Amino acid sequence: MNFKELLDKGKIEKVEKEEFDDSLALKDIETSKHNFNSGDYDWALSIAYNAVLRVARSFMFYLGYRAIGKEHHKNVFEFLRKAGFDKDSVNYFDNIRKKRNKFVYGVIEETSKKNAKEVINKAEEFVLKLRTFVLKLRTKNKN
Repeated sequence: MNFKELLDKGKIEKVEKEEFDDSLALKDIETSKHNFNSGDYDWALSIAYNAVLRVARSFMFYLGYRAIGKEHHKNVFEFLRKAGFDKDSVNYFDNIRKKRNKFVYGVIEETSKKNAKEVINKAEEFVLKLRTFVLKLRTKNKN
C-alpha cells in the first residue's frame, strides 16, 4: 500500500495509529434501520452512508492516516482504492456520497424505500468486508 501520491497532493496526512473499531458504524446502521422503519428514507440512506464513512475512517486511523481537505469524504474513498479494498464497494459508496451530498446540502432528492433498503444492506456488507480486510492485513503483518 503506497499512499505517497495522496500525501503529496494534501488529501491525507499521517496521524498516530489507532485500533480498528467498527462499533460506531454498527450503531449507525441500527439508527439507519430505525429511520427506515419510520419511513424517513433520505435520512436512512444518509446514516447508512455515515456508517461506511466511519468504518473507512477507522481503517485509515488503523493504518496511521486521516483524510483532509474540503473533499475529505472523497479522499476517504480514494484512500480505500489505494489500499486495495473492494473496488465495487468503494465505487458504490462513492456514488452514494454524491447523492447524500445533494440531500444534505440543499438539493432535495427523495430516496425510495427500495433504494434506502439497498444502501443499508450494502453498508452492512461494507462494514463486514472492511473488518475482514483488516483481519487479513493483521494476519499478513504478523508473518
